[in-house]
This record gives sequence, structure tokens and C-alpha cells, in this order.
Amino acid sequence: MKKIINNPDEVVSEMLQGLVKANPQLQYSKDLEVVSKIDKENKVGLVSGGGSGHEPAHAGYVGKGMLDAAVAGNVFASPSPDRILKGIQEADAGEGVLLIIKNYSGDIMNFSMAKDLAEMEDIKVEMVVVKDDVAVKDSTYSTGRRGIAGTVFVHKLAGAKAAAGGSLDEVKKVAEKTIANIRSMGMAMTSCILPGVGVPGFSLGDNEIEIGMGIHGEPGVERTTVKTAAELAEILCNRILEDYDYSNSEVAVMVNGLGATPLMELYILNNEVEKILSEKNIKIHKALVGNYMTALEMSGCSITLLKLDEELINLLDAPCDTPALKV
Repeated sequence: MKKIINNPDEVVSEMLQGLVKANPQLQYSKDLEVVSKIDKENKVGLVSGGGSGHEPAHAGYVGKGMLDAAVAGNVFASPSPDRILKGIQEADAGEGVLLIIKNYSGDIMNFSMAKDLAEMEDIKVEMVVVKDDVAVKDSTYSTGRRGIAGTVFVHKLAGAKAAAGGSLDEVKKVAEKTIANIRSMGMAMTSCILPGVGVPGFSLGDNEIEIGMGIHGEPGVERTTVKTAAELAEILCNRILEDYDYSNSEVAVMVNGLGATPLMELYILNNEVEKILSEKNIKIHKALVGNYMTALEMSGCSITLLKLDEELINLLDAPCDTPALKV
């Protein structure tokens, strides 16, 4: 295992300390692994989080126009309720807090417990669950579909609605509308290595890839041979388009790297995705290409489509300023 770390047990806290030192508008809550904005705004607070190892998610999206706090668990492990409660407290400015949760059983359980604890402190809390992965309907890791890179669009649009002065109910409705219109599909070419484990979590042959693999290495739908970018784009896009009707619509696209895939390859994939959508009369309003929700150093990618209307376009284009996304 070759990693730029000190103690495997300290990777999360040292990572978050390094993040806030590079972004002085943010602060770090020692021992509770929460990153939050130093200056609270008089608006609905947004909190997200989950296991570490998916950087820049989630702390990279804390800032103006997106999240107010992010809560980090250990690598690929849900944060505990006390950490999440601290995130809620940091995000609360008196207008209520929305929790944006990915659909994993541990996250849902712990965020729900933290919600109950916060409400005992008279903080009004609502929650939404992102389940954008079309690869599987059920998995051993979640009830129903997994939440993956499409979660970043939920952060962006709900964050814009909160920044515009929306009420907690209005911000939640935007988040739910965004979730309903998002679909994602991914694939992996190599495994990743958890710092505390030191060996790959699974193995793929030299000419083997896995279609539909999750961001924690959860099983996909098919192991097959290495494909061209055009073939991969067709496989992933077709699965998304079979699941949800994007015909004659305007969309946002995310071509997301899982940590070890060069930008060169992601841009090549984006070129193929745009060809496919153009042929199907699907207009692309905005394309995001890069590492938005990773799986440590896993080599692979995911594609996300978000169906837009006038409201969602305006929120997508609204300004934001975070370490990982600026508009």
C-alpha cells in the first residue's frame, strides 16, 4: 500500500484539518469530524455527510450557495449520531435544517437519530434521501437504490433555494424534486485500498471491468471486458435512459471520476455522452466533468443525468462558492 498518510487511524481528522487550512472561511470541529461555515447566514441550514473516502464529497461542498455543514464518518462508514448532531447545531440559524442523506442503511439510521436529538433541542429538522443509482434496485448495503454522485446536484439546487431565502418546506421540496429527476450509473476498472486495511477490497482481471459497481465496492450488475469510451457511454447512458424518460428534455450532465481516472479519459467519455444525448434530442444545459464523488483511488466513473425545468435551471446556475464547486 502506497499512500501519503501518517497514521491510518487519523486520516479523516488530518484530512479535514488540511481542508480548512486551505479554506479559511471554514472551520473544523475537533474530534467530531464536522466542517462548517464560520459565518452563519440567516437562512435554512443544509447538512450532508457520510463515510470518508469520497472526497471532495462531502466537506468540499460546504460554502456559500451549498452546504452549511458536512459530517464525516470513518472511511466508508457512516458518521455517528453525535457527530451529525454537531453538524446540525453548526448549520442551524433559526430557520430549520435540511439533512441530505444518501440511501445507505447506516446513514439513514444515524441521521434519523440525530434528527430526533436535534428536535429535542427545538431545532426544526427535515430530511431527504438520495437514491439515484440505477444499477440495482436493492443491495445488501441499502434498502432500495444507492445514493451516489447525483447527490452533488441535490446539494447545489437545495443550497441555491436556501440561499434565495426559501423556507424549510420550500427547500425540501426542491431537494425532493431534484432527487426525482436524477439518475446515475457507474463502472469500475480497479479496486481501492482502505488506509486501515492495506489490501484491495476486490480484484478485477487485467481485461475486466465491472458495470454498476457502487462507490464502496458494492457488487455491480455485470463483469465484462474492457470497453471503448463510446461503448461505455452507450452502456451507462442506455441504462439511465431505460429507467427514466429524458426524451426531448433539457438536462444537466455529470461525468464523475472515482478517484484514479485521468481527466483526459473523463473528457473523452463526456464527448461520447454528448453525442448520444444529441442523437436522442436531449439538450445539455450544463456538463460537469471531474471528480465530484470518488471512491478513494478506484479507477472508474459514473454518469449522472438531471432533468431540468425553468426552476431547476435557475437554481443550478445560481452562484456558489465552495472548495470543490464554484459557479
